[in-house]
Amino acid sequence: MINSQDIKKGTCIRMDGKLYFCIDFLHRKPGKGNTIMNVTLKDVVNGGVIEKRFNIGERLEDVRVERRPCQYLYKDGDDLVFMNNETYEQITIAPDQVNGVKFLKESENVEVVVDASTETVLYADVPVKVHLQVVWTEPGLKGDTATNTLKPARVETGAEIRVPLFIEEGETVEVDSRDGSYLGRVKE
Repeated sequence: MINSQDIKKGTCIRMDGKLYFCIDFLHRKPGKGNTIMNVTLKDVVNGGVIEKRFNIGERLEDVRVERRPCQYLYKDGDDLVFMNNETYEQITIAPDQVNGVKFLKESENVEVVVDASTETVLYADVPVKVHLQVVWTEPGLKGDTATNTLKPARVETGAEIRVPLFIEEGETVEVDSRDGSYLGRVKE
């Protein structure tokens, strides 16, 4: 159990049979009355965000989570198979539990978040910055570097992104796995 005033960013709590991560919190002392905590919680399963208010001293059930480094091995039917880098055991995770799954390539290292008490996989995070090779894009023209215009491109994982006009097929680009935005060209 944890007191409501001990909630910080990243704290995981169980409430109404669901798991929530704290993504923001604020201590408030109104003019009269007790101090309260305004907490923004993100549902682990469906990603929904809710606002909750707790009185100071209110007891909440905290959940101990562990972050484990894992390597993506292969796709097995609809599921993805990962290997724990420390114990070498294999874990099967559904694609909807992987944040940034569109940009996941084989042998990529991810961080798997697990409920330590039940050994249940909560979700997996692909690194924020991933390097991917462009396999298809329209050819650029000489002098296309003057504007900030973007064109569609397909990367090696099959995901569609938007890249500047000067990017050509075969080049490696850096992509933000959270929203698929182009970050830059990778010099090899």
